Amino acid sequence: MPHSSFLAEVRDAVTPRATLLVVGVIALQLLFIASYVGALHDPKPRDVPFGVVAPQAAAGQAVGRLEQLPGSPLDPRALPNAAAARTRLAHRDIDAALIIDPRGSTDTLLVASGGGRVLSTTLTALVTTLEKSERRTIRTIDVIPSAPHDPNGLSSFYLVIGWCVGGYLGAAALAISAGAKPSNPTRAAIRLAVMALVAITGGLGGALIAGPILDALPGGTAALWGLGTLIIFAVGAATLALQGVFGTIGIGLVILLVVILGNPSAGGALPPPLLPPFWKAIGPALPPGAGTWSTRSIAYFDDNAMTGPLLVLSAWAVAGAAITLAAATVRRRATATQPP
Repeated sequence: MPHSSFLAEVRDAVTPRATLLVVGVIALQLLFIASYVGALHDPKPRDVPFGVVAPQAAAGQAVGRLEQLPGSPLDPRALPNAAAARTRLAHRDIDAALIIDPRGSTDTLLVASGGGRVLSTTLTALVTTLEKSERRTIRTIDVIPSAPHDPNGLSSFYLVIGWCVGGYLGAAALAISAGAKPSNPTRAAIRLAVMALVAITGGLGGALIAGPILDALPGGTAALWGLGTLIIFAVGAATLALQGVFGTIGIGLVILLVVILGNPSAGGALPPPLLPPFWKAIGPALPPGAGTWSTRSIAYFDDNAMTGPLLVLSAWAVAGAAITLAAATVRRRATATQPP
């Protein structure tokens, strides 16, 4: 009897539903480890957009030599002059530029640590080695340096992570408090409206903390506020949509997309050119990646190169809101057609 009583307690404590959830948690845990370690364990530059400034003949030779480097670390292109190189850096078309001095033995490397100090350091080390093999020296100029209180260029990444966390936790709280699947379109619309208020508040709070309060990021507070609002709402709407379609499992899907896949591919700890191909490819399409790129653009690059990332975030927001409302409508119709 005690043995059967214990088994009954186990069945009551660990229901089949709970077992499935625990298995799902273990799967997410292993995916988390695989994604983060896979993305960050072996950083190597791959096809980094790279400018070369030199007289015409020397520029062609230099570009050809850089294109033949083992592993294709650089994607070089000739530029007419140093001013063009600085402009392309500011517009985020390239990540560094080498200015070759044909009359001397010292060349100049332009980098932008505001886009990620790890990348600028890696490129400096790579070009220094190449220059030594040619018996030349190099001087490095950081034309867009990271802020004094953001020495490693990570504040933008952590700010975006905070905004994303606010988005999916806020939406999860709204759903769990009264059922993951909204019972009707009105309730779904109310949840989206509340999510918009959460986004506005969280976006402003994050912008103030990272900007005026801690002075971690330069750039306009209003621009960061708007971006934060969009990020939070995009992640929150996507969370409501997945919960509306899949119920509680939707929370796990959000963690998979935003945390497990999105964070290591966002270009925070390692900028995109240092990521393996899979993470480099998916990063720009996920909210953390689009948000991190946009935040750095606001902070360091005069709002340049933001159209694509903003369209990505807007797509997540619009699609999430539309699916949330559609799922609630389908659910209401299904409930209405069921026999009493």
